[in-house]
Amino acid sequence: MENDKVIDSSILLTELKEATQKMGKVNKSIQSIAKQTNLLSLNSAIEAARAGEAGRGFSVVAEEIKKLATKSLGSTKESDTIIQNIVNKANEVMGVRTADVAYDVMDKIERNLFERNCDAQAWAEFVPVKLCLSDGSPDIIQSGCTFLKNIVDIYEVYLDLYILDLDGKIIAAAVNQSSIGKDMHTHEWFSDAKKLNKISASELYISSTADSPTVAYTSPVLDDKGNLIGYFSSRFNWNYIYDIVDSAKIGTSAQIYVVNADGIVIAAKDHSNVLKNSLKSIPAVNKAISGETYGYHIEDSKGRSEIFGYAHSRGYNAYKGKGWSCIVSEML
Repeated sequence: MENDKVIDSSILLTELKEATQKMGKVNKSIQSIAKQTNLLSLNSAIEAARAGEAGRGFSVVAEEIKKLATKSLGSTKESDTIIQNIVNKANEVMGVRTADVAYDVMDKIERNLFERNCDAQAWAEFVPVKLCLSDGSPDIIQSGCTFLKNIVDIYEVYLDLYILDLDGKIIAAAVNQSSIGKDMHTHEWFSDAKKLNKISASELYISSTADSPTVAYTSPVLDDKGNLIGYFSSRFNWNYIYDIVDSAKIGTSAQIYVVNADGIVIAAKDHSNVLKNSLKSIPAVNKAISGETYGYHIEDSKGRSEIFGYAHSRGYNAYKGKGWSCIVSEML
């Protein structure tokens, strides 16, 4: 097999099911013939009885035909059971596979967000950040902005970084310098961090300054005596979550979604769905957002079946997660 050849296991399983369904149709034809043969043997036995002694040989043939028909019927019924078992096992394999993909995607996302969580806490301890809040002179602020910009240039996963005072006013920024001086105290990501008095990760939202989906990580900044002097806040580039979703190994006709705790789509192969569509009407989504860690669910509608694999956020180390879930769907 060539190294660059991609094997779509979903297609292989679908082809297996189609082959077994064809076998089932052949079995039904055999059953029909066997039933007709059984009827023929019954008629032959009646005619042989009418013929008396002259029909004895024909009676023996009729009996053999009956035995053959009975055996054929028994064999095809056994084959039907085997075929149905193959179909059921194929469905189970597809179910486990979709659940595994969902679990893998969710795990990769959680690891990524854990790192973002750690970054914000670590950078809130850096001297240039603390100096911006304790000194606040123009030169120090400029040095702080340069420091933040260097971080963004190195860590490409960020849209921007901010330093805010206790009242929520931006005093330094990495990229969007025009945001300096803006009051952020009414924004949920800031009020949550202030209320918790520890690192806070926001829900996904559209950043007004970056005009892009983002998650804000906001950490308190303490001086050397442990007093709260301000906040450090980062803006994660959501395109890196899209990359995880887009690279998931799913079938060509499959769909994959990441939903928040309310069932709202926050990532999908179709990026235009983000923060617009709710999937709460899907039973598998409700299972996931209610806290079921991992599993799959088969739904039948209009003569077609669809399988949904799901995995719920488990958090990663100190990062507790946001109650998000990943859903993968495939037509059966």
